Amino acid sequence: MDQTKHLQAIEAIKKKLRGRRLDYKEIYTLMDEISHDRLGDVLTAYFVASGFKDGFNEDELYYLTKAMVETGSKIEFPGIVADKHSIGGLSGARATMIIVPIVAAAGFYMPKTSSRAITSPAGTADVMEICAKVTFTPEQMKQIVNNVGGCIVWGGHLGIAPADDVIIRVEEPLSYESFDKVIVSIMAKKIAMSTNHLVLDIPLGPTMKIKYKKDADVVAAKFSKICKKFNIDVFVDIHNTTQPAGNGIGPYLEAVDVLKVLEQDKDRPMDLENRSLRLAGKLLDMCLKTAGKPQNGDELAAQILSDGSALKKFKEIVKAQHGDPDMNWRKPVHKVYHHEIPAAQSGTIKHINNYNLHSLAKVLGAPGDIYAGLYLNKRLDDKVSKNDTMFTFYASQKNDIEEAIETLKMFPIYTIES
Repeated sequence: MDQTKHLQAIEAIKKKLRGRRLDYKEIYTLMDEISHDRLGDVLTAYFVASGFKDGFNEDELYYLTKAMVETGSKIEFPGIVADKHSIGGLSGARATMIIVPIVAAAGFYMPKTSSRAITSPAGTADVMEICAKVTFTPEQMKQIVNNVGGCIVWGGHLGIAPADDVIIRVEEPLSYESFDKVIVSIMAKKIAMSTNHLVLDIPLGPTMKIKYKKDADVVAAKFSKICKKFNIDVFVDIHNTTQPAGNGIGPYLEAVDVLKVLEQDKDRPMDLENRSLRLAGKLLDMCLKTAGKPQNGDELAAQILSDGSALKKFKEIVKAQHGDPDMNWRKPVHKVYHHEIPAAQSGTIKHINNYNLHSLAKVLGAPGDIYAGLYLNKRLDDKVSKNDTMFTFYASQKNDIEEAIETLKMFPIYTIES
């Protein structure tokens, strides 16, 4: 250990805790120490906490992003490289697994690195792992993308922005991230993957990470400024969100929703499909403009999904990632326990509490138990009669179902009005 650098990093943390601004040298030293796991969890936690109250100014955000990239690996791809990212906070929203094959089928590179669950019952990497392997070396990932045009892999094994992985580990017990940390985390990994066309998804609502429009506008502006500094075309999609886009909550159940959309099953979750097509269309609009092609992104995305091209491309990606390309949502899984929860009264569903959804899914064992979670049988504005099935619990252990039934008494999901 370089004792001088270690002491400089500690002084930088103290300086930030006092509310002062850090320069690039200080931030680079911090990221270098964190990326090599030389700072330790306690000191790293102090650094994370130092940015919660006053956050980071525009220069500091740029420095943090740049330093995170430069203290890790970079993976180079030529030409137009597309990506999509959500700031998270919403279960049942696996649009990424639908967007990647749509964009790749349109002929653009989309090397998607995703996280495992941080604050939710499943991350995109957890859900993709139901279908295929997600852990690869940078060389293996690059070969997959060169062969089939896209991938959906776990970013934690690639060595890109390694400081962020350490910070995520420290943050996980609190299940909380500051807005500035989310911005830096996302942008560092995009830049390290050669991204130059990006759609950012910002769900907004009373039980989302971002609750107020004014906060969403601030976050969007910060994203846009950083993207401009790194020459990335960006579209920020702020949208009111009151319920999961899909019906399943938990790795396996969310994978079923994705497969239903790609297979164009008649029982597919249309909110998830529409959300995926909206974001894919915006991303394709930017890519097509750069490529000089006079096509409409929305129309192209819809065509690729409806004619089976997206499903074909997804199967190519799954096969390249050592999965079963013949997998479909109807394939049986090992025996799991389930329990249906009936409506306590008749009326109309007026509210769904996403925080409580997260909590109950975790009580059931998600994401560690990949088959655990909830399936929403009813959605907002649905009319229900007393004793209708509202949702279904799933778990590999019967006692987890029993614990979730008890927890539900304190963490209700639906508000029904007569």
